[in-house]
Formats: sequence, structure tokens, C-alpha cells
Amino acid sequence: MIEVIYILWLRQLKHYWRSKARLIGSLGQPLLFMVAFGFGFGPMYTRASGGANYMDYLAPGIVSMSILFTAVFSGLEVIWDRQFGFLKETFVAPISRTEIMIGKTLGGATIAMIQGLIVLSLTYVLGFRVPGLGSLALGLVFMFLIALFFTGLGLTIASKMDDMHGFQLIMNFLIMPIFFLSGALFPLENLPPAIYFISRIDPLTYGVDGLRGVLTGMNMFGIYNDLAVIVVLSALICTIGTLLFSKIEA
Repeated sequence: MIEVIYILWLRQLKHYWRSKARLIGSLGQPLLFMVAFGFGFGPMYTRASGGANYMDYLAPGIVSMSILFTAVFSGLEVIWDRQFGFLKETFVAPISRTEIMIGKTLGGATIAMIQGLIVLSLTYVLGFRVPGLGSLALGLVFMFLIALFFTGLGLTIASKMDDMHGFQLIMNFLIMPIFFLSGALFPLENLPPAIYFISRIDPLTYGVDGLRGVLTGMNMFGIYNDLAVIVVLSALICTIGTLLFSKIEA
């Protein structure tokens, strides 16, 4: 089982590193958000907060955004493999579909985490600093859990679809509200009750809040509460994804 998972994980990583255009292109949106929001809203945030640096607040949110977008679109590989017959070849092999799902999930989560680490390193250019190795280690835990949940979500949805364009439309419809209502760009305090309620049921909210808490000390719900929520949600979505993936018709 371990060998199968490793092979599928390695296959996704090789495909990622060979696609240099994908690697470079996926950095464009995070950089745009960091520059536009960081320098555009930075002075207003500093005045409103009494001198706090907006980049310290923004950087964990942008890192989470990069992980989110990379992770959910890993589901495209399932649809691609189904359309070109590779998935059928995989299914006829003497391995369980659970192993295939675990390998694809871990591969997609690893790629999303690498993407997040690249963006995190770029935030240093704009003045963001991680306080220490302990904070970085805990940050990596939250980054992996965010990647794991949204990779599982992408694969879960992809397992019920066979059209790449339809998948992209659905994911864009889902992930933009998930991102903007997660507190990645602005504090959740003093929001209208309806918007605040939606933010509280947004899975990314707890990932962003936990990541921001361990990297900057700014935390709203408590780091351990964030960790517990994102762990439970990741386990739940991966379980659902495995059940649906086992019923795929290649």
C-alpha cells in the first residue's frame, strides 16, 4: 500500500515540476494581491489599527489563498485521467481505490504546500517576517492541513464530474466566496451578523486564523480551536472523497 501511494504521490510531483508555466503562472495572482492590497490598503489599515503593519496581517491570508487555489484544482487531474484513459488503466491494476485516492490527495496537498512555501518566501521581499523556527513549524502544520482539506474537496467534487470546464466553473463559484469571507484580507470583527455567520462556517477561516496566529500572534478563535476544526474537517472530507472515489466509473 505504501509503495502505491508513494508512486502516485511522486507522479504528481514530477508532473508539477515539469510544468514550469503552471509554476510561474500560479504565482501571479498572489503577488498581485500582495502588492495591490498591501500597498493600497496598508496605510488605511495602519491608521485604523493604531500603527499595525497590514503586511503582517495580509501575508498569512495570501499564503492560504495560494494553497487554496492550487489544492482545489488538483481535482482536474482526475477528470483529465478519466478522459484520456489513464484512470481506467489505474483501476484495473491490483490496487484498491482507497490507495489511489490517498496517493492523489497527498500528492495534491504536497504540491499546494510547496506553492504556499514559495509564496511565503516571497512575502519576505515585502517585509513580512516569521518570528522563529517554532512558529514556522506550526505554520507548516496549518499549511498542510489547509492543503489536505481543499485537495480532498477538489477530488471529491471531481469524482462526480467528467467535464473539465464544468469543474472549473463550479470551483471558481465556490472558492472565491470561501477566500474572501475567510478573513484573509480583512478582520472579521464588526461584520454584519449574516456575513459573520457565513465566515464562521467557512473552513478556510480556521486555517487562515490558525496560520496567522502562529506566524504573527494575531488570532481570533484560538490556535488550538482552529487546529481541532481543520483536523476534523480534513478527516471528514477525505473520508467522503474516498467513498465517492470508490464509486467512480472510469
